[in-house]
Amino acid sequence: MNEGKTVFSQLIGFLPDREFRRCVARYGGDRYTKTLSCWEQFLAMAFAQLAYRESLRDIEACLGAIGPKLYHMGFSSSVARSTLADANESRDWRIFADFVVRTKTNVLLQRRYSRPVDKSTGLRSDHTVILTSLASATAYPDALRRVTYCDPETGKRLKFLTNNFTLPALAIAEIYKKRWAVELFFRWIKQHLRIKAFYGTSENAVKTQIWIAVSVYVLVAIVRKRLGIEANLYQLLQIFSLTLFEKTPILQVLQRFTSQEELQNSSNQLILFDF
Repeated sequence: MNEGKTVFSQLIGFLPDREFRRCVARYGGDRYTKTLSCWEQFLAMAFAQLAYRESLRDIEACLGAIGPKLYHMGFSSSVARSTLADANESRDWRIFADFVVRTKTNVLLQRRYSRPVDKSTGLRSDHTVILTSLASATAYPDALRRVTYCDPETGKRLKFLTNNFTLPALAIAEIYKKRWAVELFFRWIKQHLRIKAFYGTSENAVKTQIWIAVSVYVLVAIVRKRLGIEANLYQLLQIFSLTLFEKTPILQVLQRFTSQEELQNSSNQLILFDF
């Protein structure tokens, strides 16, 4: 059944491509594409995750080296670096999302405006400020919002900086209190997803890479369950990264790696999960 198919093609075969294409059609995902369709972009990014490629140049070079085989892997057009992952190479200082951070004692700020706060909630102040040191002001010239909050549990006076001027001041304090959940999320990404660097810096590029990385992780989990594989996901990702181009049924490929020691001693082993 899998004769002539690469391990990569076999893995992608577990993905409901009809549902994928139906979603693309529903939201007009291919409306403005120039080179790669949404499906082809997904395949390229999925390959990058499985093969642990760290840059667009790596992906292009690797796929370009096997040009005649791309059609059998699901690509109908050539791989172009300019379209992979919506690679916006601009290096703007602006962060694509809102942030909330604790202020440091040595940060020099100048207050511009003050807003009233309800001190019964623990809030102490809500100010609009600017960075005044030359280096900081050059790096971030826009105005910031400083919210001061007294934690009722510890009595500590906390000061937060944010670029969000819309949310209530108390919400800014609550967001920071939830930072541990955010840290756990990124720790999970570091431990389970192969994201060492982002291929693009735009919001869409970052979201695309993260969601495709999650999709690949789930896809491998589905393959493991459907084929009744005993190896854990960490081991499977190691094995697949070494065998993507082999034209051997997945179960036969796995039989060659009979122990974790054998896998670790492989001369071709790639370094995994280095964020």
